[in-house]
Amino acid sequence: MTTDTWHNAALALKLLALDPQGLGGAVIRMRASPDRDALLAGFTPALPIRKLPITIPDDQLFGGIDLTATLSSAQLIENKSFFNDPVIAQIPMAERCPPALAAKLAQAADQSLTQGFLLIDEGIEPDERAPDPLADRCAFHLAPEGRNPLVPAGTNSSVPAGTLVKTADAILQLTLLATRFGITSLRAPTLALRTARAHAQLMGRDHLTDTDLEIAATLVYPHRATLIPEDPEDRQSPPPPRESEDCPRGDTQENDAIPDADMLVDAVKSALPPDLLNGLVPAGTTRKSGGAGAGQKRTSNRRGRPLPSRPGRLDGTSRIDLISTLRAAAPWQPLRRQQQPDRRGLLIRPSDIRLKRYAEQSDRLLIFAVDASGSAAMSRLNEAKGAIELLLADAYASRDHVALIAFRGTEAETLLPPTRSLVQTKRRLSALPGGGGTPLASGLQHALLLAQQSKGKGLTPTVILITDGRANIALDGTANRAQAADDATAMATALRASKTAALVIDMSNRPQRALQDLSHALDAPYVALPRADAQRLSGAVTSALDG
Repeated sequence: MTTDTWHNAALALKLLALDPQGLGGAVIRMRASPDRDALLAGFTPALPIRKLPITIPDDQLFGGIDLTATLSSAQLIENKSFFNDPVIAQIPMAERCPPALAAKLAQAADQSLTQGFLLIDEGIEPDERAPDPLADRCAFHLAPEGRNPLVPAGTNSSVPAGTLVKTADAILQLTLLATRFGITSLRAPTLALRTARAHAQLMGRDHLTDTDLEIAATLVYPHRATLIPEDPEDRQSPPPPRESEDCPRGDTQENDAIPDADMLVDAVKSALPPDLLNGLVPAGTTRKSGGAGAGQKRTSNRRGRPLPSRPGRLDGTSRIDLISTLRAAAPWQPLRRQQQPDRRGLLIRPSDIRLKRYAEQSDRLLIFAVDASGSAAMSRLNEAKGAIELLLADAYASRDHVALIAFRGTEAETLLPPTRSLVQTKRRLSALPGGGGTPLASGLQHALLLAQQSKGKGLTPTVILITDGRANIALDGTANRAQAADDATAMATALRASKTAALVIDMSNRPQRALQDLSHALDAPYVALPRADAQRLSGAVTSALDG
């Protein structure tokens, strides 16, 4: 199997070299290594390969004003675009490609401005991958397994030519095969057909055979598949239709049966990634969009990752982007010079001003609001202690802060302010008393105040409510179950209005309807974990936050 993946990768690059624009490109998911260098060395297209950095500005990507030459010559001089000369764009670290750049490159590919891509994907986690808009336009996804077997990849003349297939039949076979593997994109059968033609050209033929279709399906479909077709023996054949006068015996109805379908299906199945079904996302959930511990992205004018500048006015706090401002003013200099011949130097108008912008990533704060009431309070607190310590162990790498609020008796108390210190956390969690009523509204109120304070300090708070009972203590400290429920709902609504993320964990023996209603008021996920230990609690929190 390892040798097959390397052989398929080398064959795919040879086909891509024949028709880079038609096949779109290839995603190569490999870490930097001599094996990857050897694989890329076998890619020898007729067009030059040019690296396209993911930080490339628009004026270099699509062309723009050469500011230095324009100012020195007093004439408008423009830069050439990246795609001015036919090249194959190699994108290093494609898993970090910004969505805006991916959209621009996808649009350029649709307009036939590009001659193909090599997306070098060095991601480790499953969610670290090349952007979908570009990967969908590339015919191949190459991820060879193990070490390179050092077998020279060339044209295998021993492959039988196979049976002649008409173009119309090839289109039908590839399209129906894509539907059986749950592939909905129309690009897939188109790229598969172009791959089959490239393989026929590589083998020195001017016609398609079933061998070309099998190889094309093996190279194009596996990484796009979303389901595995059932085996023929697992499917129950429908009963034959009854004969009638409207359906004569000699008439036959069209079906979607594929000639030699089993051969093509088995070929794609053999090349399916082993973790295909693990990558599917259940209904109602979303993929993880960032790394662990990532908070909200905010636009800043002082620090962070640079963003494209935007027109604006100087207000004493924003920073001017001098290069972009001069670039905006340069084309208008001849016209402005005619209007104001007595002025010297550059003529800059307020509309030329461009301001710098930065994308700033805030740290995340996990606020645990723990129910410490009742006879089982110590058990719940011990579980919360263990979960917090497990999460805090990774806080140094993920940049998470942790806070702890316990509510019991008549009111809540902030036992642990936001911290990343493991020593301080263990010291503050060493002894926590429990018992009394359940002032749930007070716990939510303290969480809301702490969340608002943390936002003012640049953190992104998430409230994690851990409880196993209903509210029975109102905000004023009285034992009034009805008023306590109303106060808890009111505080949950206020927490939701503050746009603070939340998570409700029900640790009772049976799921509580009141807590489900409270999660709706918070617009937060509801997780039922009866008798959960620290490990399960930590896993549930991590899954809910990353999901």
